[in-house]
Amino acid sequence: MNQDSTDRILTGLRTWIARAAPGARLPSNRALTAEYGASPVTVQKAMRQLSALGLIESRPGVGTFVRAVRTARAADYGWQTAALGAAPSLPTGLSSTQRPVAADAIGLHSGYPAVELLPERLVRQALARAARTDAAVQRAPAAGLPDLQTWFAGELAAAAPAGVTPATARDVLVISGSQSGLSSIFRAVVGVGQPLLIESPTYWGAILAAAQAGVELVPIPTGAEGPDPEAVERAFLETGARAFYAQPAFANPTGSVWAAETGRAVLETVRRRGAFLIEDDWAHDLAIDADPRPIAAQDDDGHVIYLRSLTKSVSPALRVAAVIARGPARERILADRAAESMYVSGLLQAAALDVVTQPGWRTHLRGVREQLRARRDLLLGALREQAPTTTVEIRPLGGLNVWARLPEGSDVEQVVRNGAARGLILSPGAEWFPAEPAGPFVRLNFSGENPERFPEAARILGEVLAT
Repeated sequence: MNQDSTDRILTGLRTWIARAAPGARLPSNRALTAEYGASPVTVQKAMRQLSALGLIESRPGVGTFVRAVRTARAADYGWQTAALGAAPSLPTGLSSTQRPVAADAIGLHSGYPAVELLPERLVRQALARAARTDAAVQRAPAAGLPDLQTWFAGELAAAAPAGVTPATARDVLVISGSQSGLSSIFRAVVGVGQPLLIESPTYWGAILAAAQAGVELVPIPTGAEGPDPEAVERAFLETGARAFYAQPAFANPTGSVWAAETGRAVLETVRRRGAFLIEDDWAHDLAIDADPRPIAAQDDDGHVIYLRSLTKSVSPALRVAAVIARGPARERILADRAAESMYVSGLLQAAALDVVTQPGWRTHLRGVREQLRARRDLLLGALREQAPTTTVEIRPLGGLNVWARLPEGSDVEQVVRNGAARGLILSPGAEWFPAEPAGPFVRLNFSGENPERFPEAARILGEVLAT
């Protein structure tokens, strides 16, 4: 079939259509065959392409016509006001970390690492291998693939001290990303209208999940070495809360790491109070200058509900994570997850397991540690030189982010808008506070694209703050 002939017919007919009135009838295929000296097959191919473009429409037994342009009618959704009722008190719109930006902008807002920090080759090979297995066509167990459950359990058990009975594969629930796990835990373990202790500042997704679950948040201030254990004890006593959500290692957004004694004290508190610690180990694989020490590894009586995600270390396309919980809490969370999504794609689970069990996985993690260290230090150095009025109180020992305090009196939203106008995309700190912000902050991600532009980014921030 001659592509040049097809292109010649398409060009001619598009010119004809542009000049014709809507609804005009096109010449017959026989006439077009004669006019262009082409075969009937070539004419039919050209007509199919024009139809796919929405330029013409065929009416069987009648002919082919120029498609009329339908005038868009303003839709009236007013009826939904009564059907939906009053809006719930939930955050609206996307987080600043989720918004797309122009290709030439400097994005320090994202919550995900650049592709060069991911095990891309391992992921592609694992997906190809998984596609050739039964996982590509069969339903996965509700709690997850047994081998992946065993891997998650083994990772946590490796950190367990002597005398502590480690978690087993049966304690593991494989979930589609830690966000879905948070929603289930808050619904199943905390409950609507019940109080939940939560660090402040903390992960915005946890705040959103709690709001959607109808949980009442009780903020606990946290610093470079975590919250004050006595403040946690008082909050449990005063509120009657049954759970405390926290990120003891490489917290998002601050990068803080709990002191060992803080972890032990909080664990003792939840034991005394008959409560739960919901430990979100989101950056377990993103250590830089310290290795994570999961508090869950010290617990063998079910007081710690542990989350571990592979989304940011393996691939955002493989949204695979795990909840490790024991006893009735585990069964409640499993029931909620099964009702929500039934099971996680076996194909994605098989691919994730393939990646993390390859010899190259540990080699990759060592390389990422060095790259994250270089990026973090480059950004911190650029801020000191180009935006000296910003303050970074915590030099993150892991994770992906720097938590920067702006000068007192700064209008953070205006700073973000002015930065965006100059091609610098930032995340305002307010969305990481479960109550009023404790100061003017922005979160800066040092794992994104183009780290060589960090000095330029800091210069823009410094100039915006100086105006």
